[in-house]
Amino acid sequence: MSGSKTNKDRLIFGLAFALPVVVFIISLNIGSYPISPRMLFKVILSVFSPSSQPGLPAALKDIVFQIRLPRLLLAVAVGATLSVSGASLQALFKNPLVNEYILGISSGSAFGAAVSLVFLGKGFPPQIVAFVFGIAAVLAVLIIARTSGSHIVALLLTGIIVSAFFSALLALVEFFASPYALQALFYWLMGNMSLATWRDLALSTPLMAVGVILLIMLRWRMNVLSMSDQEAKAMGISVRREKILIIVACTLATAAATAVTGIIGWIGLVVPHLVRMVVGVDNRRVIPLSASLGASFLLAADALARSLASFEIPLGIFTSLIGIPFFLFLLKKSRRVWL
Repeated sequence: MSGSKTNKDRLIFGLAFALPVVVFIISLNIGSYPISPRMLFKVILSVFSPSSQPGLPAALKDIVFQIRLPRLLLAVAVGATLSVSGASLQALFKNPLVNEYILGISSGSAFGAAVSLVFLGKGFPPQIVAFVFGIAAVLAVLIIARTSGSHIVALLLTGIIVSAFFSALLALVEFFASPYALQALFYWLMGNMSLATWRDLALSTPLMAVGVILLIMLRWRMNVLSMSDQEAKAMGISVRREKILIIVACTLATAAATAVTGIIGWIGLVVPHLVRMVVGVDNRRVIPLSASLGASFLLAADALARSLASFEIPLGIFTSLIGIPFFLFLLKKSRRVWL
């Protein structure tokens, strides 16, 4: 019995980690300028052996290596980050409705990134300001909720209040922004990766990687933290320290993702829920599988957003249009009850 379960786990993990690779390769062919698989292979081969592909248009190389490749790599990083952060926070607070948006991380990070973009200019890395205000939002939620009681409802209500507060501050930034900056900020807030560059990857991916890797390393401790605090302490876990580590890692990763792509919703809520329906609630499986499925989900959403119409649909709007009905479907199908 255990042997068949092990084989099943291997099959699930094998398929899950092969899926982003397949979707990534397909997405490279999709766009306003379609590229056939054969031509794509020639473009990639020209990097390693330029003389083997004479006459290859330079514009084609630019499309692949300067536009699509950084964009798709960023989609992989952001999709994995938002999914792992959502799954980790849900495990930490023992509630499947918790995510980085409800706890105010994304609102605080979005406000910080907006302040950087409008008042500090593009030369200053927005990830720094986004992380500072993301941490500030989480600290505000934890401090206010602690004074109101330790119940999860107090935490969630406080998160909603803090999110609304930072949303109001964000509206204030929009009010004082110049018309040009306001147009760029408004487009950024809808969530998009159309302007992704290698510089964005260099600034944001290391921060997202640190957060995600730390959360993956802590995944077995999330199983212990899902028990009561007394049981976790009895097993030798420093509950306060582990919770702080998880929250800081989620904030760091989410702030880095939000600063470079804007607000992209529902991935951190839908993907972990879907993973738990397949493999159960064991975070040793849920966390890494959420990273893989989240990357695949955002890659597919980005490909559809730039191919369904003659114009590009903002990614944040597109993920919401997909995520809301999909989440309602998952809630209907799921038979598992979270307490």
